[in-house]
Amino acid sequence: MGRPTKGKRISKIPQYQKFYGENKFQEKIVLLVEEYETIRLIDYLGYSQEECAKEMHIARTSVQSLYSDARRKLARFLIEGIGLVISGGNYQLKEFTNKENIKGDGKMIIAVTYDNGNVGQHFGKTEFFKIYSVEGKNILSQKVIDTDGHGHGALAGYLKKLNVEILICGGLGGGARNALAESGIKIYPGAIGNADRQVEAFLEGNLDYNADIACNHHNHEDGHSCGHNHK
Repeated sequence: MGRPTKGKRISKIPQYQKFYGENKFQEKIVLLVEEYETIRLIDYLGYSQEECAKEMHIARTSVQSLYSDARRKLARFLIEGIGLVISGGNYQLKEFTNKENIKGDGKMIIAVTYDNGNVGQHFGKTEFFKIYSVEGKNILSQKVIDTDGHGHGALAGYLKKLNVEILICGGLGGGARNALAESGIKIYPGAIGNADRQVEAFLEGNLDYNADIACNHHNHEDGHSCGHNHK
């Protein structure tokens, strides 16, 4: 008797699971949850296939297979106009917490988009970052710096030069996500409130954030807050 296949690790169940095409009478395409996860990590969050494999605790060849199957199903959904359902598969739900990203022994640099003491809600338009040097759960130093005219994608390179490893922010778009991922900076978007309190919450493993928050500056209405985490 063969050994049971170990479930792929996913961070969360998809929020939207059913999509209806124009032809409602044809058989629906079933996208497995772990196939969806490769699309979320690679195409939405900008992970490399190697990073995706590490996140899902599977081999890179498995990621390639899942990702390829997922892309073919999405192509059928778009071209044939039939429905798509995200369901089933062989996976294990990861109870994600930022505790596992805290280095217990080494130092780490955290950046927060900064706006008058609070977490700035527009990453691409932020004029200031607050930079924290931490060790374990202790904040060793902190300072506010000017972005010096950098904007959107250039901000990722700016943070990389400062050796930032963690970014806490409000809203940010897909281009910024990709640039930050390429710079090796982990993001915690959707945070709101006092910047110091959010860093303290992160160090305690209690940061309230929304990994899937998005921001499109061209569609803002007056008073809209990109990073607000509606629950």
